[in-house]
Amino acid sequence: MTFRVDLNSDLGEGFGAWTLGDDDAMLKVVTSANIACGFHAGDPTTLLATCRSAVAGDVRIGAQVGYRDLAGFGRRFIDVSPADLAADVIYQIGALDGLARVAGSRVTYVKPHGALYNAIVHHREQARAVVGAVRSYDASLPVLGLPGSVFLAEAEAAGLRVVTEAFADRAYTPEGTLVPRNQPGAVLHDPVAIAERVRRIVVEGTVDAIDGTVLTVNADSVCVHGDSPAAVDMATEIRKLLTASDVSITPFT
Repeated sequence: MTFRVDLNSDLGEGFGAWTLGDDDAMLKVVTSANIACGFHAGDPTTLLATCRSAVAGDVRIGAQVGYRDLAGFGRRFIDVSPADLAADVIYQIGALDGLARVAGSRVTYVKPHGALYNAIVHHREQARAVVGAVRSYDASLPVLGLPGSVFLAEAEAAGLRVVTEAFADRAYTPEGTLVPRNQPGAVLHDPVAIAERVRRIVVEGTVDAIDGTVLTVNADSVCVHGDSPAAVDMATEIRKLLTASDVSITPFT
């Protein structure tokens, strides 16, 4: 195998009586699970069940930390102080790590969610807060983020292992950031077209921005959002095409 890549997905995002996505089906396809930690989604029962399913499928567990924003699904920027944000991130990692331990595993990496993920592409104070939280909890935990982001730069400077990520089902701006979800064309839906896009990202290291600009992409992991209507079909098509293209699909941890 000439190329290798991890496939990740955001899971455990139901809450109480409300379910979101087909986590069990997705866990048969991906190699890493970004599991919610209760702040943007996920109640303890749901999260424990998701951790157990991940362990059963030999899928790595990552803590998907976010703003304290259940009503907004963590997709609204919150101008929280660095001290509060750091404490919130430590709290979330610890909560999910406890559930993962009971399920027979551990949290093996950290990935910010939603608005926090996008904010710390440029917001240095919040990026430092997240990095400081991860480092103080467990400095051996890798962090997953957008290439070229302030977050990954701060993480690397702090001695954390950084893992670069590309998105299968999200459009890119010419600057290499994600097109905001409230803009037309921000979310992609065609599983076949998305699979070919991911093959090109992994094998050729390029992706087309929303305006046609060809961007250079370095991705250790590719994300398929678990809450997309055709998420399982997308992930399955991606895995099938990558395997046919001699790409080894393996976790980064």
